[in-house]
Amino acid sequence: MSAPTTDKIGSDRKAPSFMPKDLSVGKVLLEGRAFLALIVIIVVFASLSGNYFTTGNLITMSSHVAIYALLAIGQLLVVLNGGIDLSVGSTLGLSGMVAGYMMQGVKIPGTSTTAFPSVWVVVIVCCLVGALVGLINGVLVGRLKVAAFVATLGTLYVVRGFAELMTNGQPYNNLSGDPSLGNTGFNWLGFNDILGIPVGVWVMVVVALVISLTLSRAVFGRWLYASGGNERAAELSGVPVRRVKTSVYVISGVCAAISGLVLSSELTAASPVNGTSYELTAIAAVVIGGASLMGGRGNIRGTLLGAFVIGFLSDGLTIVGVSAYWQTVFTGAVIVLAVLLNGIEYRSRRPRKTQSPREPKAPTGAGLSGTESLGGAVGSPQT
Repeated sequence: MSAPTTDKIGSDRKAPSFMPKDLSVGKVLLEGRAFLALIVIIVVFASLSGNYFTTGNLITMSSHVAIYALLAIGQLLVVLNGGIDLSVGSTLGLSGMVAGYMMQGVKIPGTSTTAFPSVWVVVIVCCLVGALVGLINGVLVGRLKVAAFVATLGTLYVVRGFAELMTNGQPYNNLSGDPSLGNTGFNWLGFNDILGIPVGVWVMVVVALVISLTLSRAVFGRWLYASGGNERAAELSGVPVRRVKTSVYVISGVCAAISGLVLSSELTAASPVNGTSYELTAIAAVVIGGASLMGGRGNIRGTLLGAFVIGFLSDGLTIVGVSAYWQTVFTGAVIVLAVLLNGIEYRSRRPRKTQSPREPKAPTGAGLSGTESLGGAVGSPQT
């Protein structure tokens, strides 16, 4: 005997539904496109090459993806804020060059002494260099109101130029260090593993978790989504919009520096041309992951999937013997398709309600209460 769907209070009460009313196959395919694309890529290349879907190859490809993902995570924060950071590839290259310079020994001015800093000092200095580049971008965009595209494009050339000036365009080789000088261990990041997973992948996971928790649990995350969705309304609600804008570029610069350290460690060499055009790869991963280039919408999960789509597609094309020129064509086609699908997804959504500038809600304290109500109206993490 089947269970009744009525009770004593209301005989016409309907049985609870566990499926959203507006759920459709098209919506599921649209919102889950990055995951579906990754599955299709794996299935296609696994059928074309027996070496593709093996544990060793998946680990190797994940190590490559970590470089893109670290850049894309920082880029996501900038995109959520409604901006764009074109300097991350150059920052990656400069970070590697600074690491190479320090690993070769730093001559102390005015003396004949050469200092060989430990690897941890090298890592901290490189992160500070990335933060400095991001701070310059943040000041240009957030304080001086320079368009993000123009400001970061200029920084792209300046930073790349500094990287080339350090050695007149020549690379630093052999960054393994010298045991007698106490500066060994730089290649640990690129060649070692923990529980069978490359250290670079663990770094990507840790950074992704920290940023994800920041976006979902911290006040900064609410500020970021609110200011990215509607900057004017967020400012009226007490959100420190300019501070948030500057902060996302600093975080993006640090992520780029970490990515440069991982890449240089894997290569045990640093070149000023490392990271060339990687800024476009990072933007592509963010777009494929479903973030809106207009700001206010996107999440870490989608961005990581976007990075895996690009990485696994690129490595798969290499394994089956497709030329580098055709790889560029396929990657570009995927990006164009992702942008088209993004446009369809966000056009299909209802217009978001915004608060009238003439009737601002009174700021409350640090803006948390106002932002909480605002966050649901102008921007929120995708689910």
